[in-house]
Amino acid sequence: MARVAEMRAPAEPSSTLQRAKYVRMLEAAAELGGAKDLDRVQMHELAKLAGVAIGTLYRYFPSKTHLFVAVMVSKFDQLNAAIPTRQVPSGQPADAIAETLVRVLHVLMRRPMLATSMIHSVITANVSTVVEVGEVDSQIRRALLVAARLNEPTEEDLVVIRLVIQQWYGVIQSCLNGHIDIARAESDLRMGCQLLLVHVSSDTSRHPVNGTGPTSSTEHP
Repeated sequence: MARVAEMRAPAEPSSTLQRAKYVRMLEAAAELGGAKDLDRVQMHELAKLAGVAIGTLYRYFPSKTHLFVAVMVSKFDQLNAAIPTRQVPSGQPADAIAETLVRVLHVLMRRPMLATSMIHSVITANVSTVVEVGEVDSQIRRALLVAARLNEPTEEDLVVIRLVIQQWYGVIQSCLNGHIDIARAESDLRMGCQLLLVHVSSDTSRHPVNGTGPTSSTEHP
């Protein structure tokens, strides 16, 4: 099991050269993580593959947990850029969010070993020592709010979105562990969204631009 080796903040790349090394380390981690279990990924092997000194690797990533959380951050950056928001026929937030989560599920399951390393690292990391975990949560939340067209989410919306994300992690983990197949995972995600998001409406439904929807409480005594 990966462990957090030190209670210290990892370094951040501050130059073009450092950024290039940082990217190479993430790419090396993704390559090794896609080929072997997390426990078998060795930091010295990863440093060699990335072409950096072992001290450099540990300066940016004090542990494998830090490293694979950072890999997941980078993967979600790529996913958010590569997967455009699609309008679902129903126009309902629950359907739009389910569609987004299902698409991410299929992307992750293309490389299940790497997905296992990333998900395990994220769900076992303590945000006080691996602050990048918060960035993963923020990326997922932003993607779902955009999909649901919730530019002005209420506190209740945010709570429900958090519950949906927690369910998503559980479904992904069950799929990666072989408890359910991809078809069942997809079905569970869609059902979970329908149940949890039943009272959530998009901003366009709350604030209709054509004047045809509810605009004040006086219209609904």
